[in-house]
Amino acid sequence: MENSAPELTQEQKDQVLREWSRELLDRFELQDVSIDIDAMLGLAGVAAHQVVRPAAPLTTFIVGLAAGIAAGSGQTSVDNAVNSAVNHARAIIKSRNESA
Repeated sequence: MENSAPELTQEQKDQVLREWSRELLDRFELQDVSIDIDAMLGLAGVAAHQVVRPAAPLTTFIVGLAAGIAAGSGQTSVDNAVNSAVNHARAIIKSRNESA
């Protein structure tokens, strides 16, 4: 089946992602949470290209889970938990590639 929808510009794609993330956050009752979309997509890209393509969604899921557990336990704020988890995942990928 062919996709007959016109190709979106980068600006339109960015808008769709912002709207989609806001809709998900609202539906999960996480209205006070903000997402750094670029950081998540960047991490997914690193995982996809330096591990294996299917590692992208798995990596971002595990990062979100780790951040949620850290923030939910009161260890840190949501923003700090996410930033820490993203940085930790990037370091793990880098270390993995250096030892290969």
